[in-house]
Amino acid sequence: MKSIFILLFTFVYTVTFTQKEIQVTDMTKIKSVTTVQFSPGGNDILYSVLSIHPDAKDKWEYQYQTQLWMADAAGIKIPHQLTFNKDGAANPVWSPDGTQIAFVRPVDGKAQIFILPVEAGEAWQLTSEKNGANNPVWFPDGKSLLFSSGIPINELVNDSVYNPMHALPTWNYEKAGFNDNAFMLTNKAIPNPDGTIDEIRSYLTQNESDKKAKVLTKLNFQQEATTSNEITLNHLFSIVVNPGSKSLMLTSGFYSYANAQFIPGTSQILLQTDQNASIHPDRTLESEVYTLDYNSKQLRKILGREGMAYNQATISPNGKWIAYTAAQVAKVNIGKLYLMPFNGIESDSKLISHDRSINAIKFTKDERSMYLTSPSNGGVVLYKLDLGSNGPIPISSYDEGINAWDMSTDRLAFAKTSPANPSELFISTTAYTNIRQISNLNTPWLKDKSLSSPEKHSFKNDKGLPVEYWVMKPIGYQSGRKYPAILDIHGGPTAMWGPGENSMWHEFQYYCAKGYGVVYSNPRGSGGYGEAFMQANIKDWGTGPSSDVLKALDGAVGEGWIDTSKLAVTGGSYAGYLIGWIVGHDKRFKAACSQRGVYDLSTFFGEGNAWRLVPNYFGGYPWEPEAAKVLERESPISYVQNITTPYLMFHGENDLRTGVIQGEQMFRSLKVMNRPVEYVRHPGATHEITRSGNNRQRIDQMVRTFEFFERYIKH
Repeated sequence: MKSIFILLFTFVYTVTFTQKEIQVTDMTKIKSVTTVQFSPGGNDILYSVLSIHPDAKDKWEYQYQTQLWMADAAGIKIPHQLTFNKDGAANPVWSPDGTQIAFVRPVDGKAQIFILPVEAGEAWQLTSEKNGANNPVWFPDGKSLLFSSGIPINELVNDSVYNPMHALPTWNYEKAGFNDNAFMLTNKAIPNPDGTIDEIRSYLTQNESDKKAKVLTKLNFQQEATTSNEITLNHLFSIVVNPGSKSLMLTSGFYSYANAQFIPGTSQILLQTDQNASIHPDRTLESEVYTLDYNSKQLRKILGREGMAYNQATISPNGKWIAYTAAQVAKVNIGKLYLMPFNGIESDSKLISHDRSINAIKFTKDERSMYLTSPSNGGVVLYKLDLGSNGPIPISSYDEGINAWDMSTDRLAFAKTSPANPSELFISTTAYTNIRQISNLNTPWLKDKSLSSPEKHSFKNDKGLPVEYWVMKPIGYQSGRKYPAILDIHGGPTAMWGPGENSMWHEFQYYCAKGYGVVYSNPRGSGGYGEAFMQANIKDWGTGPSSDVLKALDGAVGEGWIDTSKLAVTGGSYAGYLIGWIVGHDKRFKAACSQRGVYDLSTFFGEGNAWRLVPNYFGGYPWEPEAAKVLERESPISYVQNITTPYLMFHGENDLRTGVIQGEQMFRSLKVMNRPVEYVRHPGATHEITRSGNNRQRIDQMVRTFEFFERYIKH
């Protein structure tokens, strides 16, 4: 009997304490908090949860869904889900009295605004806009909503409601052979390819409408997944919150309006636009800040200068202050943070010392302080700024990420990423003390998983810049053994990785679970370390950054547990570029994988919608002799003959950010030379495949990378 008890106890002990490894399909279990908002009274927290669900018709497919949840701000009651419709709910916002929630949901392929009574009842559809409705903002009286809708310019020109005077843009549409924009007015001639010139033009227009021809005249003709000549202008509308209400257009003209917010105690709306009457929207990167009187519809510019982009404009609760960022356009830089009295002028603005980009700004209700988040040193950090001080101070850790957040009078609510959990909702004091987790989105499935913790290191590179890197040991690590390792490189080039960056949480843990160590770093040019660090790779995308990531790998190797005969390297976008560069200059890796990379910078200028990276980083255009030399020198394709490392390349079939020709050039070049190479195209996928793409393709890319590495790295 005693031996039976011992065996039973041993079995229970094993089941209870055995840890499981992260699997690739665990990606589909991750739930993320994407928005956080306190109720007007501060007693409840409304938050959005993004999750992934199996497709009901195809066992290999998965669908994204965003739903609304409610939590008790005191952290006593268990959070509960508010919406369940398969089409989800996004962009939620409380009504001023806290009795209703406005949110956005697709209807027949167009976003529309719904109203959800908080206490009881079903959500009901408020808008039925033919161009969709987004970004709801409650009027201060709670009786109406402000929202935005994107209107195609041809519709705006010819619509008698939107444009009763049939006005035309004052900026040149840039259609070759026409000196004015009169051709944009509807041609009433009967389509006829054999008719008059007006009938021929009507016939050609009909072919465009029927998708038989796509005529490109605009500079930014590449979207994320397709090419288009359509110009869509974002306008603001108001609507009374009653069933059957009709919307009223508040803005006019051939410009776009964004970031709308009501200015307390006034009939004005703060918004962002660019009213340059002489420049095509594709040719200006500038943005300005205006006020719009919603009774008279009159605009007044309060911030704006030539060559500058004004963003993040935020009004304080009593309308006393405006915080904003300003940056020079067409440069690699960080927007500077300013604080200005609302009734002042731009020269009254105070520059706040904060050498980091800014994700969000919020004022405290007493207007004595403001909070903001910034990517910094591997984390997304929450900062507090007392308005009388010169700069904000960090109150959260550099080893975690505050990804969505809000504050009441005495509490903070925030979504946090940490090495132990990709996303949960927390509450704390406004001093970021007494932190409590109040959601359990990922905790249940993670409780029996073995996870690897990143260890932070740093060194100074050849420019004297401090470069931070992290090392993650494989699951089951044993001292004295040697392990293979993967150097994982980030894109951008201004991205930043670290323990607080949630998009890579699963990939890092997956590779560690497969027995690999993982090394990642933030080389020169990365975000999160200030403007000088970000600018340190101008005209040097290859040599300098590659020396930084390789030195980080050398640092990890120096710990003694990495087998240098079993090294692999992977990464996407700019990292795809850098991997192409590295394997053309270095032979240490047994296998390499580039995702959606750039390999020929001159071709990239014409092929990718991120083409402005070329003049911004390399000093000019491919037809300019000096710039052409730099582009050739910095292009990995210039060194393709040196590549002998087994090479796997991915590209989304519809990726127009970097362009599929990039991968085709590199693949064909290597194939002609009979080098070990595979090129994988994912049908329908865009540049965002690994972040928000088809989940079956996301899994495919990760597993395919692992399988390729295993061919050349034997454990």
